[in-house]
Amino acid sequence: MKISAAVVREAGAPFAIETLSLEEPRADEVRVRIVATGLCHTDLVVRDQVLPTPLPAVLGHEGAGIVEAVGADVTDLKVGDPVVLGFAACRECTPCRAGEPSYCAHFAALNFGGCRDDGSVALADAAAPVSSHFFGQSSFATHALVAAKNVVKVPADAPLDILGPLGCGLMTGAGAILNTLAVQAGQSVLVSGGGPVGLAGVMAAASAAAGTIILVDPLESRRTLALELGATHAIDPMAGPLGDQVRAILPEGVARILETSGNTGAIEQSVGVLGARGRLAMVGVPKTLDATITIAALPLVSLGASICGVTEGDADPRSFIPHLIALHREGRFPFDRLITRYPLAEINSAIADQYAGVCVKAVLTM
Repeated sequence: MKISAAVVREAGAPFAIETLSLEEPRADEVRVRIVATGLCHTDLVVRDQVLPTPLPAVLGHEGAGIVEAVGADVTDLKVGDPVVLGFAACRECTPCRAGEPSYCAHFAALNFGGCRDDGSVALADAAAPVSSHFFGQSSFATHALVAAKNVVKVPADAPLDILGPLGCGLMTGAGAILNTLAVQAGQSVLVSGGGPVGLAGVMAAASAAAGTIILVDPLESRRTLALELGATHAIDPMAGPLGDQVRAILPEGVARILETSGNTGAIEQSVGVLGARGRLAMVGVPKTLDATITIAALPLVSLGASICGVTEGDADPRSFIPHLIALHREGRFPFDRLITRYPLAEINSAIADQYAGVCVKAVLTM
């Protein structure tokens, strides 16, 4: 069938809306009519080829929509089902069987390879194939083919026009707080970076009844929003040394830190405010693949502190996305406050606005 899609053809080039051909779903796939899809930082680092996917490509990996067709072997989804699209995982390797699909042994190939696991692509222009199945979906398009095992059915009355970001960015921030750091009632939390991932972390910490919740971000608008979403304090990192500002609030240091900026200097400063038995989770993508951090070893040992990396919030979308939807319905995860909608045709304007801080989370509507 013919679809409209935002295509990137060269590293760093603007997206262009093009008409492409989309194959029929294979036996284990469903075709989803995309209602809306989130714009994520990962889409942009792939556009710029910091993380490589073969170009030309259709990116997009926070899709939500309606099932339009199902493959012959699909039994748990039917035409008309509302769904959110998760990242791709094989569901068969050791991490997947252990309930950790974000560490799938085939994660890189399935999500960044630009093709199915057998090397085939589902998209083509008039002259040649176009990379598809980005994060198992390529949802910067009116329609997407997705392996049924990576699709999450949601309630019939769920607001599909805002749910897509739960499939990656918001799941990452909330999951890092609730799963990786396992924040408990009364614990102190610091979130470095007030983008959508960081603000999802703030909301998740508030939903867990954390004690002191500190957001660190240079933008006043983000700090103000964080306070409205549950943060108890908001720090401007440009106003003085982070350590001095944090210890004025928490003299013994912070119990749990979520680092979303990917800025190596920010990571190093955040490590410096960990308290006894503190833990820091890093989810931010650095600007270069060889980025390194330098930290003093002795404080980690003497404090019993730890640092870890996190992919996709240590979450299984099939169980965690419904949990976040339930929290939203209870008013405990008001992620709709972050979202600004743009038509797919305005994708480049949405990117510019997101970079400039005009919006927090751009969602492209079809």
